Amino acid sequence: MADLNQIELQNIRHLIEADETAYQKYTSYASQCVDPQIKQLFTKSAQEALNTKQKLMSFL
Repeated sequence: MADLNQIELQNIRHLIEADETAYQKYTSYASQCVDPQIKQLFTKSAQEALNTKQKLMSFL
């Protein structure tokens, strides 16, 4: 893969931060849910955000 320039690195860092924030929020929301279907939705969304974050981190 080609080297990333400074702007691309900055953009990836921002995306990583956004996915970390989403992961934290979804995890918090899931822990507060009573409805199992909604809890499952938030849990799945948290896992997807974590997976995306980890994939983006592989570019750094």
